[in-house]
Amino acid sequence: MHHGIAYVGIDLASDPKLTGIACLRDEGGKVVVEDVQVGADDDTIVSAVMTSRKTGVDVPFGWPRTFVELLEAHRTATLAPPPSTDPDWKRQVLYRATDLEVRRRVGKNPLSVASDKIAYPAIRWAGIAARLREQGVPVSPDGHGVACEVYPGAALIAWQLEGHKYKGKKGAASRAGLVKQLSARLPWLDWAGHRGACVDDDNALDAVIAAVVARDVDRGLATPPPAELADLAAEEGWIWLPEELQ
Repeated sequence: MHHGIAYVGIDLASDPKLTGIACLRDEGGKVVVEDVQVGADDDTIVSAVMTSRKTGVDVPFGWPRTFVELLEAHRTATLAPPPSTDPDWKRQVLYRATDLEVRRRVGKNPLSVASDKIAYPAIRWAGIAARLREQGVPVSPDGHGVACEVYPGAALIAWQLEGHKYKGKKGAASRAGLVKQLSARLPWLDWAGHRGACVDDDNALDAVIAAVVARDVDRGLATPPPAELADLAAEEGWIWLPEELQ
């Protein structure tokens, strides 16, 4: 029988074989990395989310309101011509409020879910979220349900652990250094033999980071949507950035 609080992190890829998933269990004095794996189908993800207190998912939870409105207006031939189709106009159409807020806060540019390949896993998440809602699990774009949108790369900057090029095979040495730094900064985290998996594969490491951020969100240590962006976040999604490492 498991004791403690379960937090899940998911580095969602469009391909289940490349999807990282991690489960942490908060036992009060320490947080144990119970499991980390790369390779998670929809059933595995749904089951993990349903058994967690909070799940952090590295994927956009929605699309920009301006983009959705443009598509509908274009479909119905009611689109008012913009003064210009310059880069500023396109930026307003293609980026969410939360994307611009992450850029303002930590200087990192999230990929545009409206114009980049990140749309592939985002569409997968839309299908998974529909399954969760069908089973009575509260999920919402703004992250106030059981799952929240996270961004490991931006979380590292918020934790002042930026500068690591840890992606892909060439990033193994950097991942090893990053795991070492995380271990020092998170003395309460018991990797329980899973450090090697995170050094071997950035998808595994991002899943652990996503789970740590989910725990921060649950404990009130991450930034929620401000009142003036609450309506947009409810449609577009909201990237929960952690505050200081605790």
